[in-house]
Amino acid sequence: MMSGSPAGAAASCAIFSLVETAKENGLEPFSYLHYIFQRVPRITSPAGWDELLPGNLTREQLAAALPSPLKHS
Repeated sequence: MMSGSPAGAAASCAIFSLVETAKENGLEPFSYLHYIFQRVPRITSPAGWDELLPGNLTREQLAAALPSPLKHS
């Protein structure tokens, strides 16, 4: 109802699932989304998608990828 269409609901579900899975893996959601959105355009194989799943990343990888003004102390 809030998504406007079944496709919108499916997209919302996918994003919400990624955010919650990132939290469960000890990742900060903003950092995780920033990291994956920077890399998605360069994916060339199915394995590239697997590398972006929250369970395959560390906090250190995400922190290193953030621009300086956004880095957490």
